[in-house]
Amino acid sequence: MAEKLGFKPTIFDMDGYDPSSFSNLKRVLIITSTWGEGDMPDNAEDLWMATCEQNPPLAGVSFSVCAIGDTSYDEFCKAGKDWDEKFVALGASRVHDIQLCDVDYEPEWEKWANSVLPKMTEVDGGEFDESSVSETVEAAAATSAPVAVSGSASEALASLMGGDRSLTILFGSQTGNAAGLAEKTAKMASNYGLEASVVDMDGYDKSNLANIKRLLVITSTWGEGEMPDNAEALWQSVQSDAPALASMHYSVCAIGDTSYDEFCKAGLDWDGKLTGLGATSVQEIKLCDVDFEPPWAEWVQEALPRIACVDDSGTLQVELIEEMIAYGTSDDDDVIEGDFAPGIIDATEIVVELELFRYCPAQGERGWDVIATAVPASASLEDLFTTFQRDVDGSFAFRRGVVGGTPTTGVRANGRVVLSDVARVGELVSNGRLKVEPLPGFPVIRDLVVDTRRFEENRVRAKPWMQADPREGERLISGNAVGVLASETALALHQMNAVSSHMLVHGMSDTVDFDSDYEGPGIHLQRWVRINDPRTSEKHRAQLMASLQGKGGIWSEADSASIARHGAAGAMLSNTLNDARSRLLTEYKNAGRHGRLVKWYGRSVKWSGKLNETTLYRQVLGPLGLVSNVFSGVSARMMLGFTRTGGPPIRSLQALLLPPAGVGKIPNMFNGKVEGHHEVVSLFNELDQRF
Repeated sequence: MAEKLGFKPTIFDMDGYDPSSFSNLKRVLIITSTWGEGDMPDNAEDLWMATCEQNPPLAGVSFSVCAIGDTSYDEFCKAGKDWDEKFVALGASRVHDIQLCDVDYEPEWEKWANSVLPKMTEVDGGEFDESSVSETVEAAAATSAPVAVSGSASEALASLMGGDRSLTILFGSQTGNAAGLAEKTAKMASNYGLEASVVDMDGYDKSNLANIKRLLVITSTWGEGEMPDNAEALWQSVQSDAPALASMHYSVCAIGDTSYDEFCKAGLDWDGKLTGLGATSVQEIKLCDVDFEPPWAEWVQEALPRIACVDDSGTLQVELIEEMIAYGTSDDDDVIEGDFAPGIIDATEIVVELELFRYCPAQGERGWDVIATAVPASASLEDLFTTFQRDVDGSFAFRRGVVGGTPTTGVRANGRVVLSDVARVGELVSNGRLKVEPLPGFPVIRDLVVDTRRFEENRVRAKPWMQADPREGERLISGNAVGVLASETALALHQMNAVSSHMLVHGMSDTVDFDSDYEGPGIHLQRWVRINDPRTSEKHRAQLMASLQGKGGIWSEADSASIARHGAAGAMLSNTLNDARSRLLTEYKNAGRHGRLVKWYGRSVKWSGKLNETTLYRQVLGPLGLVSNVFSGVSARMMLGFTRTGGPPIRSLQALLLPPAGVGKIPNMFNGKVEGHHEVVSLFNELDQRF
């Protein structure tokens, strides 16, 4: 943008910049974000401190600041404000007021850039001619390129695209659903050459409505037909003395719940009010139920091309709608290659025999729904569930993801525990079959929805959050303390805890279904990571170790192989938990009220799932015990071929000679698989909590 106005811009990273060089500059534009509670970003911290120490004179410098922040923090855009005040204090001339940008910073930044760059063209030695600013802005606007259209577009469409392309998206939201849809709509609007601004109804000035040519309203309904909290004030203000909206074209998407009598009333009210004020609807209002994404998608695909055909005068060019639809849905973009190329999407359709677990708590019935369907290999399990719910059975229940990798979306698909909002169908189907069950280790509420309350309660009791002692650290310029941690230590902790969801980890263990006291590997992993964190206080580390060693702790895991079979993540987790066991053995010196003999015997049965005499002798007696046993009876009887009943040797000798035992017959050594292995392990755990 600066080059079009004749500048030769130079971009500097604040990291390593010498503040004394500021004095040699005539024009400076500062663009900075704010970190945390009003702190400078990392790359600006050193320059800020050096500038405050040196205080270079900036009498010949003209500047302006664009600050990026987040209004949810108290110190909104503080870093930018600090630079603005510092430059003024050092004698620099501010040619444009500081621009404060929220999270959606691009519209505000663009407005600032379009305004400040023309002013900078008149700067010479810190002076600028205010009267020539408007002329420069007009000249820049005249030479600016219109929205690019393909060579096949008609002159009428090209002319439409060259004019004002602003679009206002007003949202009223109680829980954030409408706000999220507004952001998605704004991104899609760019496909039609529109420059969308997402506006919260809260605090919006009704007088601005008269200046809007294109408006989309997305709003939810709260309670029994009421406006959401952020929309109430604006709604009340337009009830009286509202501006005429004859030049406005609009459409409304309303979110509601059919279980309420006043379904989507807030959206219907806005639709009626805008029509009553003279605005023209380009698309009929869309009423969305709780599953709002599919109807919203239909609405946005119809409303956007229509409202994009509204020209500068506020007239809807109906004859251009079909061409606009083709323009907005065309895929003739340049192919991107290199490190930043988008991933390849596998759109191949595969035929799947889908088996879905069903459970109805009201009737206490469970079973399976089996259907054959064709889906793209790239579709997620959540996409599959949504389609099944919409087209087959609306009562089907599952947990939806909020963002990619939502921890509560876990299910078991063909024996693998996965997150349904990111797991792809093509990666899970085996021989054309896909069997989906609830996540193991959790009580089932309905269909694929499980109850995670016990897991969360155990997590709260585990207290895996940071409790640190005073330690070496540094302080930011704001005075806030920040600790130091070696990068290799931080990497090791990250790798140790590199799981997509601790709830998924909980579902990897077969033991949790058999032992009600077992807290599960998901909780233990969080404890173990905190134990290995050098920032953890010694007192807290001792508490965490004791909880791993105690009832329901890490020794309650009956079979780590059940965890290890869950791919690379399961193998890593199994090894990590074995490391924790080794640490506990060292920490507690193999102690226990039944001693080392019971420990090794119990582990032999638990880990092998078998029970035989050789293992029993080896594990219970130990190597020294076996040697001493040569002289104490059992080994001697084995060597002489006598039965191993523990009776007097004469009885064993009789068994070699007299019926019914049979001459020379020795009873077989027992060697069998332990039935109900997990139940047996639970009994051992109950006898001695340490094993």
